[in-house]
Amino acid sequence: MKIDLNSRYGLNPAHSEVVEACKSITPCDALDMGCSNGRNALFLSQLGFNVTAVDNNPSAIGMLQDIATQEQISNIKAEVYDINNASLSEDYGFISCTVTLMFVDPTRLDRVIADMQEHTLAGGYNLIVCAMNTEAHPYPAPFPFTLKAGQLSDIYHGWELVKYNEDVGTMHNGAQLQFATLLARKPKLIN
Repeated sequence: MKIDLNSRYGLNPAHSEVVEACKSITPCDALDMGCSNGRNALFLSQLGFNVTAVDNNPSAIGMLQDIATQEQISNIKAEVYDINNASLSEDYGFISCTVTLMFVDPTRLDRVIADMQEHTLAGGYNLIVCAMNTEAHPYPAPFPFTLKAGQLSDIYHGWELVKYNEDVGTMHNGAQLQFATLLARKPKLIN
């Protein structure tokens, strides 16, 4: 029986889109971008993914490293990393970036996503959930960046859009925002 590590350590459950994506993605090398304290990384590791979890917050990474040590989890590698650098060094079968891009330097967004795409293996997946700013649902929070309607799907032109929507959702603090949600599969190489 699996132990709910998120509850044990006072973390929120894994993001619902990560849980849903894992119903069709076979465990592989995965990157959790903007992992915070590791709610998604812990979930992925328990499913058998080899997880690299990155965040710009050293104390959050320290907490995840402590949990991995205490629980003797060998398939999580937690590292401090500034996503704005767009300098990934490894390739992954699954890159998850949920509720993270809103904190990216807007001038670096294109490079950050291009870096994610370049470091996704052929046939691999990117999952992005990001707040939007639309007339119907203006964003109330002072995020440095929000998506415009259709912007995320345009960036992933040429990839298979397994899932794409721009629906209203609720943040863990209760705020109602419109989010772009994308699960895209990178085309396999053609011989």
